[in-house]
Amino acid sequence: MHRAGDVVRVTQGVAVLRCEGEDHPDIGASVVDQNLDDVGRVVDVFGPVERPYLSVTPDDGVHLPSLVGQTLYVR
Repeated sequence: MHRAGDVVRVTQGVAVLRCEGEDHPDIGASVVDQNLDDVGRVVDVFGPVERPYLSVTPDDGVHLPSLVGQTLYVR
């Protein structure tokens, strides 16, 4: 399991994560929380190469606003 990033905001039905460095998950990667519960999938990588952002679409039943401030991981 690898750290994907921290959820910095929720907008237009997706969670926006900030990566720690240049190493980021691929589009389509499954994202989980610290309890290994499925959160969603990476649909976009954008921003600066040194520390990009990820856009994650949620799985059914995931309450996005509760994720703000949490660290998410990639399986």
